[in-house]
Amino acid sequence: MEGRIVALSVSREKGVPKENVPEVRIVEGYGVEGDAHGGPWHRQVSFLDTATLECMREMVGRELRPGELAENVTVDLDLSEVEVGDRILAGECLFEVTQIGKKCHTGCAIFQRVGRCEMRNRGIFTRVLKGGLLKVGDPVKILKGEKGASA
Repeated sequence: MEGRIVALSVSREKGVPKENVPEVRIVEGYGVEGDAHGGPWHRQVSFLDTATLECMREMVGRELRPGELAENVTVDLDLSEVEVGDRILAGECLFEVTQIGKKCHTGCAIFQRVGRCEMRNRGIFTRVLKGGLLKVGDPVKILKGEKGASA
């Protein structure tokens, strides 16, 4: 499965929509440089596909921009078949999928503004295996069954 990055988004605090930027620095073992979700844990960088944004637009009855659900990377590739342990090659960076979906707390700023958040069902969370510069337009490829493969 292959596609492209359509948006990159960053925020300095958790639970708020992210701002779109043309490129980000991905730091191995950390995440997006300058993003509140970076750190030594299993949800360093989040991915969401444009199909999920479109689904959310229909549910809430208004346009949603990439980053509004607090994802770091928005792609034009169907992520519904991605599984924990798969790898994502994006530009020069390599990510390992560690979690799909997350517990949504209704008090977050995103839920308050949008009224619903599909990150809880369809968000893809990863840890960074190989960092580098990531740009809007870079290619993205899902590496199925790559668990344990070297970077």
